[in-house]
Amino acid sequence: MKQKTLNFLASHGIPYEITEHEAVYTMEDMERLGLYELGTVCKNLFVRDQKGKKHFLITVHNNTKIDLKLLGELLGAGKLSFASAERLQKYLGVEAGCVSPLGIINDEENKVAVVFEEKLTEEVRLGVHPNCHSATLWLSYADLASAVKAAGNEILTIKL
Repeated sequence: MKQKTLNFLASHGIPYEITEHEAVYTMEDMERLGLYELGTVCKNLFVRDQKGKKHFLITVHNNTKIDLKLLGELLGAGKLSFASAERLQKYLGVEAGCVSPLGIINDEENKVAVVFEEKLTEEVRLGVHPNCHSATLWLSYADLASAVKAAGNEILTIKL
């Protein structure tokens, strides 16, 4: 999965740096490894609307608290809930703990909207998984947004 992500970025001329590390599964694991000192680490959530028709990949600053009710209102999607492991695999091709805006490269039908927290848009060094637990990619918001656009998915920006 990591190599597919790196190949995708390279094929679209999107620059990045990579930090290899032990597998991490939580934001606390990333903080413990000192990754917060290298840039703005992103927190990522994969959610769906109540009917399971709309799916959103939410990317926010690591210290942002997420209120799913408010998020649903901001997105005009009503009640949101976390998507199942099956949906995560179906739409993003990853397992829990590997959610990343770069998972969008596996969404061949472009069914998932990627939602960025507004304060990330000025960042020059965002940390996201390359669709695996054992590395972090560092790239600017502009380059990350370029990757999502290259995959063909909708990008939304919200203020939390």
